[in-house]
Amino acid sequence: MLKKEYTNWLKQKKKENGEPYSSNTVMQYVSVLFTSPAKLTGIHLDTTNVFEITDASQYSIMREAMKQAKNFDLVNERTGNKAFQYSLDYYEEFLRERESKLSVKAPLSQMSESSITTKGASVANAENKHLLDKNTILYGPPGTGKTYHTFLYAVSIIERKPLSIILQEVETEGYEQIKARFERYKASGQIALTTFHQSYSYEEFIEGIKPRMVSEDNMNSESGEVAYEIVPGVFKRFCEVAQKPIIHDSNDYGIRKQPTIWKVSLGGSKENSIKRDCFSHNRIRIGWDSYGEVVNEETDYSQHGGKMILSRFINEIRSGDIVLVLYDEETIDAIGVVTGDYEWLEDVDAYKRSRNVKWLVKDIRENIMELNGNTVMTLGSVYRLNRISLSDVLAILQRQQTDHVDSVIQKNRNNYVFIIDEINRGNISKIFGELITLIESTKRIGMPEEIMLKLPYSQELFGVPDNVYLLATMNTADRSIARLDTALRRRFSFAEMIPDPSTLASIIVNGELLDLPKMLGIMNKRIEVLYDREHTIGHAYFFELTKEPTLERLGILFEHTIIPLLQEYFYDHYEKIRLVLGDNNKLESEQFIVQTKVNLNELFGHVEELDLEEHVTYKINHGAFRKLEAYRKIYDYKGLMQVHE
Repeated sequence: MLKKEYTNWLKQKKKENGEPYSSNTVMQYVSVLFTSPAKLTGIHLDTTNVFEITDASQYSIMREAMKQAKNFDLVNERTGNKAFQYSLDYYEEFLRERESKLSVKAPLSQMSESSITTKGASVANAENKHLLDKNTILYGPPGTGKTYHTFLYAVSIIERKPLSIILQEVETEGYEQIKARFERYKASGQIALTTFHQSYSYEEFIEGIKPRMVSEDNMNSESGEVAYEIVPGVFKRFCEVAQKPIIHDSNDYGIRKQPTIWKVSLGGSKENSIKRDCFSHNRIRIGWDSYGEVVNEETDYSQHGGKMILSRFINEIRSGDIVLVLYDEETIDAIGVVTGDYEWLEDVDAYKRSRNVKWLVKDIRENIMELNGNTVMTLGSVYRLNRISLSDVLAILQRQQTDHVDSVIQKNRNNYVFIIDEINRGNISKIFGELITLIESTKRIGMPEEIMLKLPYSQELFGVPDNVYLLATMNTADRSIARLDTALRRRFSFAEMIPDPSTLASIIVNGELLDLPKMLGIMNKRIEVLYDREHTIGHAYFFELTKEPTLERLGILFEHTIIPLLQEYFYDHYEKIRLVLGDNNKLESEQFIVQTKVNLNELFGHVEELDLEEHVTYKINHGAFRKLEAYRKIYDYKGLMQVHE
């Protein structure tokens, strides 16, 4: 238990005026933190003894949950001077300082990233172990660099480098160099992004049924007819890419990078002379000889059919594709790689259409019924096996102990990162569905507790590969962590991104100093008191000022970004906005929001008998945005007022 350690820490802590807390205040903060959690109602806590919690990230989630209790405000008021609320926040600060000190003794690969600051933002409370977690959410107020850091995290994961190394590269080589690598991985398919919103669905994320126009070359349908097909969602497609084995560019088998898997019947099923000839002469053959060597748009297929099969065999199958040879409706007996274009064989009596192949295995018996979605193979001579992947073929070849297969096709061991922006804006339970179980690190494909579930539309077995990482962002101004789906919270690690004024530098505007770090720091302290820490203002909003330190740019930032953000936070409470901006300590000409009392008698006439309450109106003072003193008095109103006096 850390009760004594926390008590000693509080005794060393200084107030804003530089004075230590009194012994009574220290004991009050420790006491309420020990007793108050048990008084909260309407929430579930694994423990009400916060001093049992030693991990700052775990405690941060617990603290957020406590603040969502139905009677939190009442319990807080009864402790006097909001002692419970302040002590909750101080305990997290204590844990983070404690972790930082412990990390100094640890190797670099285990060091906390919270002490490393970059131009883009600081990584708060994200120990390097989070890089190894399969599912991570970066959360914090707007403008704290969450999206910026997804780029760094993604590159760190893919390159298998500690985040501290990536941050050092940002310092030495610049952020643009890291971003270029991010874009390169994205182009190669190792990174994918999506944004959740209120109408985002399972069908978009995993799979769904969508309409399509039936092709006019389908002789059994009318032009313009609508059909429905099962379409994989963005995450399912991403997982399929991550599972695809790696095919070496130069391989003796001739397999191309993205081969299509085909089913081919050679003279029918079972054993027959056509199949035996193909096995002996390294080729595949089909019939419809009566149409002649060349078939085209003028060919009449009405009597014998076969138009689609011939088109696939002659035009669609490419060199480097893989063919599975039918033995019976559930079983294959050979796997080959197409190595040549279409040929017409004059020296055979029938089945004159041919393509050369290189056989990987022959005369086997492999049941692929389950791989094919529990669907039997039909009598069609040639068609795509869309349900069967290259990974499935690799598994069959490995079971057959085929020589040198591993030198040509290898398991994909690259890391893949799927980024979900604004994860808390979607209906998590609806979007993830059964995937909520599959994303657990211990339930991934290849792990001891591997789980594969049958998808509702396609009836295919689906699992999440072990090399797929989920990285999400969450704006706490929109929704608190405590209100996230409980099942989701259990399966994700959380890295808090907090406003860090120290990443900013003071600027010179019109020849005078503006202390940006101090200004942002005091504004955020006021917001924490008037609202909470989840609605503070991120440091990233102010980065443009370092490039263009002008009064005009400062005015645009406050008038079109900061003020609207505060209006959103403190809806209809302009007096609180004035307090955040320090307008209560300024001359009226320097106030961003001016308060005016309404003269009711002047507005309505004689209203003494109506007993109307005094009314105050507020309006934006556009002139203040062009006065440097309006910004400086946010944080230094005492000194500046004395100078003016």
